[in-house]
This record gives sequence, C-alpha cells and structure tokens, in this order.
Amino acid sequence: MSLQSCAHSHAAHAGDLVQDHWIETLEDGSHVLIRPLRPEDREREAEFIRDLSPETRHFRFLCAIREASSDLLDHLMEVDYQRKMAYVALVHRAGKLIEVGISRYAASNDQAQCECVVTIADGWQDLGLDKILMRHLIDAARDNGFKRMYSIDAATNVRMQRLARAMGFACKRDPQDAAQLIHSLAL
Repeated sequence: MSLQSCAHSHAAHAGDLVQDHWIETLEDGSHVLIRPLRPEDREREAEFIRDLSPETRHFRFLCAIREASSDLLDHLMEVDYQRKMAYVALVHRAGKLIEVGISRYAASNDQAQCECVVTIADGWQDLGLDKILMRHLIDAARDNGFKRMYSIDAATNVRMQRLARAMGFACKRDPQDAAQLIHSLAL
C-alpha cells in the first residue's frame, strides 16, 4: 500500500499506514527497514538518542542533552501520521531491532508548512540514509497537503547543509539567530 492511498483519510487509514514499510539499500550495500514510528518504538528511540555522540545530539536538539526525559519522549512519540509524522530506520543486531536513523515533521502554526528534522546514528552517517529518510518524509508531507517544509539547523552542521542542497532546499540565515540556518523546500 502506498502512502498516497493511506494519506487521504487519517481516521480510516492510520492503521494501514503504520503497517507500511520499505527495505532500502544504503551506499555500502547494507539494508535498512524504513517504516513509520510506532508506540512500541519508545525505548528504541530513547536508546537511539542516548547512543548519539554529543555533537550529533546537539545538532538534533540545538542544545546539550545526555538523554531524553520522559516528557521529551512523550513529545517525540506523539505522531498522528498526518500533522506529525516520523519514519524510523531499523537494522537487526544481535537478534533485536536497533534504530539507526529517524526523520520527522510537525505542522507549523499556519498548517501549510511543516518543520522537519533528520538524525542519523553516528556509525550510519555518510551512507545515504539521510536522503532516503528525507525522501519518504517529503513524500508524506506532500501527500498530507503541506506546501512548504523547513528546518532550523546550526550553521556549523555541515552534513545538514549538504543534505539540504542535495534535496533541493533553499538556505538562508535565521534572522533571529545568526548561528542558525533555515532550510526550506516548496512542496
């Protein structure tokens, strides 16, 4: 089932969307499972954040944190597959599924735009996983009627700048904070 067929009626199809998944091949030939975030991923998400390097956590949250608080996890796990969406990238390690990446968006106040973020585990960066996760996220945002997607990132986050360029995002300095960039994409 495609996202397009699921996105038309959240109430009727949210269960179907949660079942959607893709097996994607990375640049090194390894495979990852991509699927929408599910409630049972909560502990996996906490481990993912805890295992990120301090720099990667800082780029993700634009502040220094060691691990996700219960309140932060509640917020991160709150997806409705329409106004708030998240895709996880999972691999099998030692008999269990491990989260190695996540992309997500949330509707902004005007409802025509959504803010996005993508985070890749340190050992899985530079393999094309960021582009794969963003491609699925952009498709979902379009299918759900958003007209523009944007992200606010540290100006020192060179990986995000490369990804944004590769995905067709425009870039400008944040007028409220010169240490940040705003990447935006017309959908």
